[in-house]
Amino acid sequence: MAIAKTDASGGSGLLPEVLHFTSSLALDRQLLREDLVGSLAHLTMLARVGILPKDKAGAIHAGLVRLYAAQAKGELQLPDEEDVHMAVEALLTRELGETAGLLHSARSRNDQVALDLRLHVREACAQVLDGLAALVEKLVARAKGPEGDIVLPSYTHRQRAQPITLSYWLSAYAAMFARDAEAFGFVLQQADALPLGVGAIAGSSLPIDREVTRGLLQFSRVTLNGLDTVGDRDFALDYVYAAARLALHASRFAADLVDFASAEFGFVKLAGDIACGSSMMPQKRNPDVFELVRGKSGRAVGSLVELLVTLKGLPGGYNRDLQEDRQVLLETLPRTLGVLSILGVGLDGVTFDRARCQAAIDADATQATDVAEALVKKGVAFRTAYGLVGTLVRRLQEAKVPLAQVTLAQAQEVDPRFDAEVLEAARPQGSVARKQSVGSTGPASVKHQLQVLQTRAAEIRTQAAGVPRIDQLFQSLKEASL
Repeated sequence: MAIAKTDASGGSGLLPEVLHFTSSLALDRQLLREDLVGSLAHLTMLARVGILPKDKAGAIHAGLVRLYAAQAKGELQLPDEEDVHMAVEALLTRELGETAGLLHSARSRNDQVALDLRLHVREACAQVLDGLAALVEKLVARAKGPEGDIVLPSYTHRQRAQPITLSYWLSAYAAMFARDAEAFGFVLQQADALPLGVGAIAGSSLPIDREVTRGLLQFSRVTLNGLDTVGDRDFALDYVYAAARLALHASRFAADLVDFASAEFGFVKLAGDIACGSSMMPQKRNPDVFELVRGKSGRAVGSLVELLVTLKGLPGGYNRDLQEDRQVLLETLPRTLGVLSILGVGLDGVTFDRARCQAAIDADATQATDVAEALVKKGVAFRTAYGLVGTLVRRLQEAKVPLAQVTLAQAQEVDPRFDAEVLEAARPQGSVARKQSVGSTGPASVKHQLQVLQTRAAEIRTQAAGVPRIDQLFQSLKEASL
């Protein structure tokens, strides 16, 4: 039986085909904890302001607590209804009869689902922040380890660019993931407004107190306008966008490692317990873990586009199209946590080959910019120095001589301003050490970067710890006075 129907809406029944097509229960049963906690808070408010008699409020409260305990044990079977809200009400009605209907006073499923989704997004952000903090910490620890001083080429346009240290490369990705934490922090701000109490669209004539509910659920504010509130999924867009952006950063990290693990690069070796094989080619040692991280970024971007398209063109207020936000939102957290976890596991299974990385530096001209800047220090205009070094590199390439092996005679055939001091900059060993600018691969700069990132990881953990969790809210509401 569909509870949310009257004679005016065609009677109490729905065709099975209609119920099957319109029901969101298969998905939003995942919001059961959020729905029960929201109902406990709403019930407490209704009792405190005198809308519900204390005895009946107490009976409903006990029923909701029993339902929460049953779901925690995995013992709660929800009846076939349109959604989780009506399923909970149906269960309460079986136990309490007409008394259960008092709970929906001054409440609509429109503001109820808006609350459930905000509670879900808020808790999801806390879990993602914990995962981001752990990954940033792992990257920083690896950068500070014995491999940190390995020198390897950096890349622009996927061509060798300038020498960097492995600690600098790791720091770059740690900075990306720390920035993702800022995005999820913004989501927390956007979701931190209580929607419950605006009703279906225009509020209620009953003397409710939204501030009571806000305090019970630990939101910082209430939403401003009911018509806006019931159709607002901006916080959901922000959440799915933040997850998509994180996935893009994870994809870039994975793409580097996929390349580095190839024979053409040979910079990393994959441990046997993270490498996958081929069903036909016995020699293969494949980086499937990182390829799948890269692949899942497409799913994350697709979720964002799906939600944007769902919201596009909707008129004001609530529309049932919004039910289609459920799958997008509910699949975002497990996918994101899975990516964060496997990146940490995968990183533990990667070893960098110091000799292969150094060989890539020695065999090319990645220190060419250092040579140009050495000429600048001699008073040569940079653009002139840039051209002179370009000519020198071209001649060396034609002679199949790496820049590191250039002789003074070869250099002065191009221009006499190349001297022994300038050519010292062609030796790759000193390239990293010569970098002095803030944000560079120079040792002092990288040390500072890692300190900042270590501090940021601790801040991210603190931020996550400060987010109210569903189970914590339940415990406080279970004991709250009516």
